[in-house]
Amino acid sequence: MSVRVEPEADARPWTLVIRPVRSLLDLRLGLLLQYRDLVSLFVRRDFVAVYKQTILGPLWHLVQPILTTVTFTIIFGNIAKLPTDGLPGFLFYMGGTVIWTYFANCVTATSQTFSHNAQLFGKVYFPRIVVPVATAISNLIAFAIQFTMFVVLALWYAGHGYPVKQNWTILLTPVYVLMMACLGLGVGIVVSSLTTRYKDLAQLVAFGVHLFMYATPVIYPMSSISGKFAFILRLNPCAPIIEAFRYAYLGAGSVTAGQLLVSGATCVGILFVGLVLFSRVEQTFMDTV
Repeated sequence: MSVRVEPEADARPWTLVIRPVRSLLDLRLGLLLQYRDLVSLFVRRDFVAVYKQTILGPLWHLVQPILTTVTFTIIFGNIAKLPTDGLPGFLFYMGGTVIWTYFANCVTATSQTFSHNAQLFGKVYFPRIVVPVATAISNLIAFAIQFTMFVVLALWYAGHGYPVKQNWTILLTPVYVLMMACLGLGVGIVVSSLTTRYKDLAQLVAFGVHLFMYATPVIYPMSSISGKFAFILRLNPCAPIIEAFRYAYLGAGSVTAGQLLVSGATCVGILFVGLVLFSRVEQTFMDTV
């Protein structure tokens, strides 16, 4: 009688090892590339789910900034008479609204990562950072639609004799968007990590983002602020980005290269802090959510 001996299961090569304890800086960002198909799946889910069973669908990406810009033009332009650096009011507010909306959407969406995906996280393992990254990318699609509309309007105004001028800094647009993405993702995952223990923060996110807009040159130019308030305003990492974005496409804006460098360093720093905090919380969040 012959006996067949099967190779031990432990001798088979493992493709993934899950460890319960990781070092503080073990962020495992390389897994994002390994799980790129899952990232794509979440991007499609986030983009489709927002406008599923709506009449206008993705057209809301155009309707929302137009309505917001019209409101700003009437209230802050026609009634409050806030300056716009000599630019047409509608175009000035549109420029600030488009890039600010991307940041705001990233923060509000990623801040709910753990609470909205708790059931999914409890059933299957995958790098949790996939979800907020996918959210930032799906919001980038909406930004691309709104950005295209803004560029078309800017070219139309320029072609009809308005004081609108584009310059070479439009080549830095990917840098500006990347800075906003880093900042929005960083702030969002910091909030999402804290809300696993302090759920009251989730109620303050939308209000806080809306309030933060008034500390950002969305409805007014930085040139209209002077004294100590100008110094405080420049501490806002969003401010130089929005001013540089307007300067690139409209030819008006008060920003220096040094301010942009400081803003970029701040965005990267906030993102790094957020990733470290997120990495620590994701290991134990199921006990508190």
